[in-house]
Amino acid sequence: MTINMHPGMREFNRIFKECNHIYHDIALKLGLSDSGFDILYTLCEIGDGCLQKNICEATLLSKQTIHSSVRKLEKDGYLILKPGKGRDMQIFLTAKGSALVKEKIFPAIHVENQTFTDMSEEEQKEFLRLNKKYADNLRKYAAQI
Repeated sequence: MTINMHPGMREFNRIFKECNHIYHDIALKLGLSDSGFDILYTLCEIGDGCLQKNICEATLLSKQTIHSSVRKLEKDGYLILKPGKGRDMQIFLTAKGSALVKEKIFPAIHVENQTFTDMSEEEQKEFLRLNKKYADNLRKYAAQI
């Protein structure tokens, strides 16, 4: 059984999967799991002291995935958890974690920045506008399933 898929949609799916594969390869080259990379990346973005729920919101990964990856990074000596408000546990990089982030995550962010700034300012705005429009429409139509 096949369905008539719009050729543009087929190409978009291919590009999307290629980008996911590139990020997976980056994580592998850095010796990290995909979720470990995402957690450390997010800590670079939102900073020390964040909560697991902040990482879930930023990465769109499940609580279970974030929880198990945070525990692994903690066990490996890259993170420490400290009590916050109520039952919340704040996440902090250790000295070892900070060194890892500088050595491995910062270069990945630099590559992303370089990739993005290789586009003109007009292309950057159009890229973001169209991707947001696609995500908004996808969310709208997916709600109808």
